[in-house]
Amino acid sequence: MKVCLSKSKKKVLKNKSVLLGVTGGVAAYKAIDLVRRLREENASVKVIMTEAAERFVTALSLETASGNPVYSNLFSSPMAHITLPSGADVMAIAPATANIIGKFANGIADDLLSTCLLALDCNVVLAPAMNWRMYENPVVKENLGRLLSRGVHQIGPEKGALACGEEGIGRLAEVPDIVDAIESALSKKDLLRERVLITAGPTREYIDPVRFLSNRSSGKMGYALAKAAYRRGADVTLISGPSHLLPPKGVSFIPVETGEDMLKAVNEHAVHSTMLIMSAAVCDFRPEAKAELKINKSNELNLKLIKSRDIIREAGKKKTRLFIIGFAAETGHNLERARRKMRDKKMDMIVFNDVTAEGAGFDVATNKVVIIDKEQDLSLPLMSKDAVADSVLDRAVKIKT
Repeated sequence: MKVCLSKSKKKVLKNKSVLLGVTGGVAAYKAIDLVRRLREENASVKVIMTEAAERFVTALSLETASGNPVYSNLFSSPMAHITLPSGADVMAIAPATANIIGKFANGIADDLLSTCLLALDCNVVLAPAMNWRMYENPVVKENLGRLLSRGVHQIGPEKGALACGEEGIGRLAEVPDIVDAIESALSKKDLLRERVLITAGPTREYIDPVRFLSNRSSGKMGYALAKAAYRRGADVTLISGPSHLLPPKGVSFIPVETGEDMLKAVNEHAVHSTMLIMSAAVCDFRPEAKAELKINKSNELNLKLIKSRDIIREAGKKKTRLFIIGFAAETGHNLERARRKMRDKKMDMIVFNDVTAEGAGFDVATNKVVIIDKEQDLSLPLMSKDAVADSVLDRAVKIKT
């Protein structure tokens, strides 16, 4: 059975209401960019500022970015501490100072922001930012631990140069990571019991110490899958060939280089996994031998290539049966070849894409795929790789349960 989807995008934040608290730290200026990013995801954003925050960033700037009035005074709108939380799908505090963390953990409500926190009935995301000595203080750690035990989400802080000139942990998390954390707080957790092993990127097969065979895979699809699976509650391990991408937050990351490296890593971690998603573009062939020294330039170079070991085929032989999803990057609309791969390698699903199609090749943020399983072919339109990742996981959840 063939099914087509016309929906081109799946955005977690679309039509969601985000209540953003901004407190008095040097990183408060980054809240403007955070608001802009959230609105790009079609979220509605309302901002509450503390009195200290107004010393670092203006209410006018945040009002312009959000398109909504900015709230700061508990008494100017007497019912705001009730109406603002009641209309929120999620609340984020960025930056979150030691002061607001302490208030929230101990039920103190002496301004609009802290009062709203006590009236909330939705998930909360904290993005701490402070000097490293403050962050490492046992009282701050205890307060954060208490909040996390109650289901509050935390993103960051990062280690690096601080505003005071010192180095340490205390930098506000990067804005895209905060957006991811907010999306995670809003996402369904339908992969909570899954331990997902994902491969991504290209592999390299060395000819000599400076030359290798590889391919154009960027790893974007695999990294999008890792981020989506983690957001949906899975315990995720990402095995990646060389890529310029940063590993998603919260994911166990294993860098590899050659196909044999990747095979070894998959074999090691597959025994602890319930699902394997092979989105890596593993080289099909490798040189029979690698020269120990750089091969001198000459008019001709003859290489003998041998077939690389097939990671999915090896995984399909395991006694502990994994739910296996493969990828088939083809040149041309050869769906039957993908179906044959799925059957021969004992996969549960395969994701087909024609890399010659516009917007569906390498090094782009979009993809156009057909999700194939034993029951149906699901054709997706051109969409972001993040949206493709969610669609693949949606189908996996449906046929695995």
